[in-house]
Amino acid sequence: MDIIFNPPENSENQYIRILVDQLRERGYQIHSLDNLLSAGRTHFRSIRLVHLNWFENVDDSSFLVALRSFMRKMVVLTVIRFSGKKLVWTMHNRASHEKKLSFFSRTLTWFLIRWSDRIIIHSRQTEYLIRAQYPSATQKMVYYPHPHFIGAYQQPESKSGENGTTLSLLFTGMVKPYKNLELLIRVVSEFKDTVHLTIAGRAVNPSYEQELRWLGSAASNISLVLKFVPDEELLELISACDALVLPYDMASSLNSGTVILAFSCKKTVICPEIGTITDLGERQDLTFHYRYKNPEEHANALRQQIKKAVRLKQENPNTFTRLGQQLYNYVQAENSPEKAGDLLDGTYRLLTESKK
Repeated sequence: MDIIFNPPENSENQYIRILVDQLRERGYQIHSLDNLLSAGRTHFRSIRLVHLNWFENVDDSSFLVALRSFMRKMVVLTVIRFSGKKLVWTMHNRASHEKKLSFFSRTLTWFLIRWSDRIIIHSRQTEYLIRAQYPSATQKMVYYPHPHFIGAYQQPESKSGENGTTLSLLFTGMVKPYKNLELLIRVVSEFKDTVHLTIAGRAVNPSYEQELRWLGSAASNISLVLKFVPDEELLELISACDALVLPYDMASSLNSGTVILAFSCKKTVICPEIGTITDLGERQDLTFHYRYKNPEEHANALRQQIKKAVRLKQENPNTFTRLGQQLYNYVQAENSPEKAGDLLDGTYRLLTESKK
């Protein structure tokens, strides 16, 4: 079956590669969305289904750029809708992380929810959100856990035991304002030499990079690696830390592939109670989780969880090895890529073989 899975590849996101590989193993021919309208009538007619990821995101670097991106995406959605092709959309976030021109993203989300034949969700929080805000879309939801990354990387041996009693924390991912890194730097700097933090990832723009470098320069216990981090280097950084710290914005975040990556590498996390965390159920206690309502509460809650982690590290450094192993065992059993591939395959076939 010829389908579009967008994006079909992403060198910085193994999630895409894992799912595309699963689909190809099941006989799907994967095509790029960019060629839907430009590759000719025969190609257009051959496409049975379109699956979109993060399609609601709009570049908000300027109004004209955002408007152009929005209009292009609306044309694509309209063509998909009125050509009768089946549309599947994965809802990754509660709302767009881009705040300046969020109207465009909200509008795209509105159309995606109404025009999608199925909405893929990776957390139960997403289900509750859709039920509350878009009750008519409830029947479209298909839940499966975010696939793990076990085997996607060549994992080095953990080196966290080499840190002595110092708690070693790592933030990794695209470095953007919604990830509350300014707050993280401020809180971690209070702990002096009992905590060391590494922030690794490419900054969204040079001005934000400079802002973080200025903030980090005042703290001797913070290292900044503000660049694209290749897989091999990323895994070395993860192996050297005790835990990943991910102070996400709860107003926009639902799922986190980085949390699943941490568990896949036998690491626990310090993280707000986003959907990926609450889906753990009673296993949430294997992580350092918290909730907040405003920036002040966030700083206090994050501070308390880091204090708890410092105390556990000083009492018994092996605690983090135990927590990481238990989380690894959980995602290995519950978040298999094969399960995700089977559910996607079943969803696609149900849609394309129906008379609707």
